[in-house]
Amino acid sequence: MDSKQKEGCRLEVGTKAPDFTLPDQDGVLHSLSEYLGKKVILYFYPRDNTAGCTKQACGFGELYPQFTEKGAVILGVSKDSVASHKKFQEKYHLPFTLLSDTEKTILQAYDVWKEKKLYGKVSMGVVRSTYLIDENGIIVKALGKVKPAENPTQMLELLA
Repeated sequence: MDSKQKEGCRLEVGTKAPDFTLPDQDGVLHSLSEYLGKKVILYFYPRDNTAGCTKQACGFGELYPQFTEKGAVILGVSKDSVASHKKFQEKYHLPFTLLSDTEKTILQAYDVWKEKKLYGKVSMGVVRSTYLIDENGIIVKALGKVKPAENPTQMLELLA
């Protein structure tokens, strides 16, 4: 790991999750602090309307009633625009909130904006990661490089 990858927060289980204020798919601002008292599934994904991201989002959508039964809120975050999130949400009828971090502030605070290699090409991007945050705003699980198809079920099981 080079020094650029080490910069930013190293978020660990048992630490307070960084608060944020970001717009959702309708342009409404959301802060993590407004969800105190509820469990939060905060998942970071690379891009709307790509195969893996669609599979992950639809998986969370299908299991959404079970998440709400367990008192959990789902928040998806990417660097895509509010307009892109709106189209993505409508196209797949996603019942949860998608947050837009075009400035990459929260992506960096949660240590998911990293150097990636694809076919030998190096670029910066979102490493698919999911955090489980408890009712007091404390990180209870931090998962990096999650598999899109398995992540929703994995997170539901962690709530049990």
